[in-house]
Amino acid sequence: MFKNLLSIFLVVCAISVYGQTTIKGKVYDEYLEPFSNAVIISKDTRATSDFDGNFSITVKETFPISLQVSAFGYKTELVEVLSAGQEVNVILKENIALDEVVISASRSPERVIESPVTIERMGINDIRKNTSVTYYDGMANLKGIDLRETGYGFKSINTRGFSSFENTRFVQLVDGMDTAVPALTFSMGNLAGTSDLDVESVEVLPGAASALYGANAFNGIMLLKSKSPFKYSGISTYFKSGYSSQEAGGNNPFYDFGMRMAYKFNDKFAGKVNFTYFSAEEWHANNTGNSTEIGGVEIDGDRSLPGYDGINVYGDEVFATLKQIATEASKTNPLITQDLINSLPDEKISRTGYDEASLVDYNSNGLKFDASLHYRPWANENLEIIWNSRFARGKNIYQGANRYVQDGFSFEQHRLEFLGKNFFLRGYYTANDSGDYFDSRFKAININRVWKEDKNWFGDYLNAYLNQGRDHSKARDFANSGRFMPGSAEFNEAAADVVSKSVAEGGAKLSDQTSYYHADGNYNFRDIIKFGEIQVGGSYRKMNLNSQGSVFTDGDSKISFDEFGIYTQLQKKFFDERLKFTGSVRYDKSTNFKGNYSPRVSLNYSLGENKDHVIRASYQTGFRNPTLQEQYFGLPIGTGHLIGGVADNLDRYVVNIEGGKTLTGVDAFQNSFSKAELDRGNYKKSQLSTIEPEKVISYELGYRSIINLNSDKILELDINGYYNNYESFTAIKDVIVPHYGGFDADGTPNAEALLALQNNDITSFSVNTNSNADVTSYGIGIGMLTKIFKGFELGASYNYAKFDFDEASDLDFEPAFNTPEHKVKVQFGHPNLFKNFGFNINARWQDEYYWQSSFLQGLVDSRTVLDAQVNYTVPAIKSRFKIGGTNLTGKEYFIAPGAGSIGSLYYISWTIND
Repeated sequence: MFKNLLSIFLVVCAISVYGQTTIKGKVYDEYLEPFSNAVIISKDTRATSDFDGNFSITVKETFPISLQVSAFGYKTELVEVLSAGQEVNVILKENIALDEVVISASRSPERVIESPVTIERMGINDIRKNTSVTYYDGMANLKGIDLRETGYGFKSINTRGFSSFENTRFVQLVDGMDTAVPALTFSMGNLAGTSDLDVESVEVLPGAASALYGANAFNGIMLLKSKSPFKYSGISTYFKSGYSSQEAGGNNPFYDFGMRMAYKFNDKFAGKVNFTYFSAEEWHANNTGNSTEIGGVEIDGDRSLPGYDGINVYGDEVFATLKQIATEASKTNPLITQDLINSLPDEKISRTGYDEASLVDYNSNGLKFDASLHYRPWANENLEIIWNSRFARGKNIYQGANRYVQDGFSFEQHRLEFLGKNFFLRGYYTANDSGDYFDSRFKAININRVWKEDKNWFGDYLNAYLNQGRDHSKARDFANSGRFMPGSAEFNEAAADVVSKSVAEGGAKLSDQTSYYHADGNYNFRDIIKFGEIQVGGSYRKMNLNSQGSVFTDGDSKISFDEFGIYTQLQKKFFDERLKFTGSVRYDKSTNFKGNYSPRVSLNYSLGENKDHVIRASYQTGFRNPTLQEQYFGLPIGTGHLIGGVADNLDRYVVNIEGGKTLTGVDAFQNSFSKAELDRGNYKKSQLSTIEPEKVISYELGYRSIINLNSDKILELDINGYYNNYESFTAIKDVIVPHYGGFDADGTPNAEALLALQNNDITSFSVNTNSNADVTSYGIGIGMLTKIFKGFELGASYNYAKFDFDEASDLDFEPAFNTPEHKVKVQFGHPNLFKNFGFNINARWQDEYYWQSSFLQGLVDSRTVLDAQVNYTVPAIKSRFKIGGTNLTGKEYFIAPGAGSIGSLYYISWTIND
């Protein structure tokens, strides 16, 4: 019996061994260079090629055996193996851009050419050819995309206008997680995103995308997908170094290092770890030109003027007129008579400020770390469970209403996701810690006040002015006697004290540890319902504000609120799958606002025998909830107070005034003069409403085509045009609240309110509300890509963007379109000009445009920017070397008035095993 069982066992083993076949081969690219990380599949068995392109796959099949060889960004090849001794060599050819598969447009895989809306994409091959120092910088070379940068680390992406550095109308997702810093409600570029080694693809949807992605996907959305350790395993590293060159900052070195370690333990379990660190110098901002005020415009004048307000000089925003100073002094000094006051010119006097360079350290750095574990219970893609944690820490400067320094800020995210063939369900937690975060303007203002209070300084100025021949220069010298000078022990001690206290306490520190919990999911019924592709999904977010009263009105009581949304989408093809209908609708609700519906409808029609000429039309909507700052701001801003405009916030902010009285946000909204009307000589009550979401309706037409130029050359063409109509743009309105008196029913101020205005018994507020302005924007985009001569790649794009608004509907509204009317981008290169050597060149031109922001307004000059790189691959050490530079013409330019000028950057990089 035992012998029989043993015989059967040996026979089974023999059959099993005999039934296994091992096939070995090699994968090349179209230039016959070894291709790594290609995926080779035979039924349920898969393998990947190594760095040298070699692969080995063992299958339980008999000849002939079919192999499917694929890679991200390349055409899939099918190979039939007829015998064990057959030499298997596979050549993968790069996909044409319009044939690339994207997911973001419909939350379902489809070719770019079939997408129902405009989409821009960057894949692994584009990243390797990138002329910029990082792939994120390289986004500036894509059609219709604008990049705002203040330094090596902090950058922001936008499309179709209406943004500044603080881009709250554009959403950025990394593996489905929103990378916006909770307290800021906008993403700080790639400071917490993916590294060059781990990014697999980037997809950008310009324009409204709220129908699928909810609130804030207003101007567009960017989705970054990282590499799976199941597909991309091994250890990869890069090291970049070089220097930045700027007239103001000189030549400064930078260093950037990254490592990715991924391992596939088996078909069920894999993991990866990423680490990056950079150290660089920010672009110095040193514009000492004169300006009208914060958020004003540049005007003639220098420091010799009594009311000088330097652009990158801070502390001189504190001012008073000679008449105001004398009126205040007359309350305690009987020698200051009304006749004397009347004899004084109504001239503005500002305190002496400090240059930005004396207040900030331009060194910047950034550290990112993330780790993930991936588990497939059934050893396939039917279900994958992912745990991912991301951490970021760094130091930078960014420009908002003021210039802010974030030193030691941190950001973290933790995600648990269940990912299947037709569904995903994820939950994640996001938190930030502001670290040593301070406002450079308030740092200067309060260093001055530590040395001498405003009242005393202005009093000294007035006395000297009256007693020394009414000479402003002598008056300023006298008032400044003993002033803390930059670098002195007194200055450094005062600076350290100021940045340790909140603005409300007379300091410059802004503290915040805001966080939120988020969950979202989606299910695609394509395998259940055959009529069409139907999807349903939803999301939920719980916000928890935590600034200890330094930014938000949460000093005495905590603030939290909820947001949720649900959506559904139907896609259906007709007429031999030439006509594709996509319809979707989403409902979103926030605690603080009414519910909002976001519908979208699009039609695609494919022409030609191969369906490679596609016409599309779409109607879509978007909305943006006001940011946390716009809802719950509450802090002094030097000459007044800034408050959020949600109804829940108005009673939370309290201002103490003379006589033990108080003012609140309710007074700002219901009992105030309009400052703009006062400036026009009109004594009118402000007409304000609590803030509500912005809305946009967008119409878009497009055409994508693959045109055969000859037997081996094609031209890829992508044309789009759009028209947007906006409602309820958020706006900041300046108002003046009298300490006594009020207004009649028709908005006319009573006598007491006018007296308060005359006596300067007033408090200024800047409130977040909405504008009644009628705003529209429209534009076109044209992109072309082809190959010329022997494999040279040539691409070009043109974008036109314009906006209109009825100024009469809101005389004070500043739309801040901040986008040039014309933009041209050109790309030329060859990935393999000769063996292992490639190059690429990018050129960008844009015309001048007007920039509006709460920091400064002004004209931004036209510019031409030239970037280039050459690269050389050394297969023996699995390395690619790249030498390149950005803004190679050396002509510096400004992204916005008041920001540091952008100089040139030169780099060399060494990448191993990517």
